[in-house]
Amino acid sequence: MMAEAIACQKYNDRFNVFSVGTAPTEPDERAINALQQHGFKTEGLSSKSFAALGNTEIDYAIILCDKAKQECAQGLTATHILSWDFPDPKAGKTIKAFDTTIHELADRLKMFVLLYDKEFN
Repeated sequence: MMAEAIACQKYNDRFNVFSVGTAPTEPDERAINALQQHGFKTEGLSSKSFAALGNTEIDYAIILCDKAKQECAQGLTATHILSWDFPDPKAGKTIKAFDTTIHELADRLKMFVLLYDKEFN
């Protein structure tokens, strides 16, 4: 959900972004607060199930943790699958863990877009 908020706000002019999880739950309030503190919009963010994608064609799937990679990568049909193993900020027990994850996700997404642009533009 945090990656969705970042990608939608920064790159929605280039990509259709969908965020799904292996076990959707209500968004963690700390994640919402951290995103808002960093200037990201959080309206309408929710955790969605893998099945919510339906028959959506996916060019790039970015898997953000090893658990998701193990649970859904076999059933995932995407042209390119990237696996970025991020620690779950909920395990950090502090807002700083969410801040760190936001910064790391934003940096990684920026690098992805730079490489994408270099390849296709």
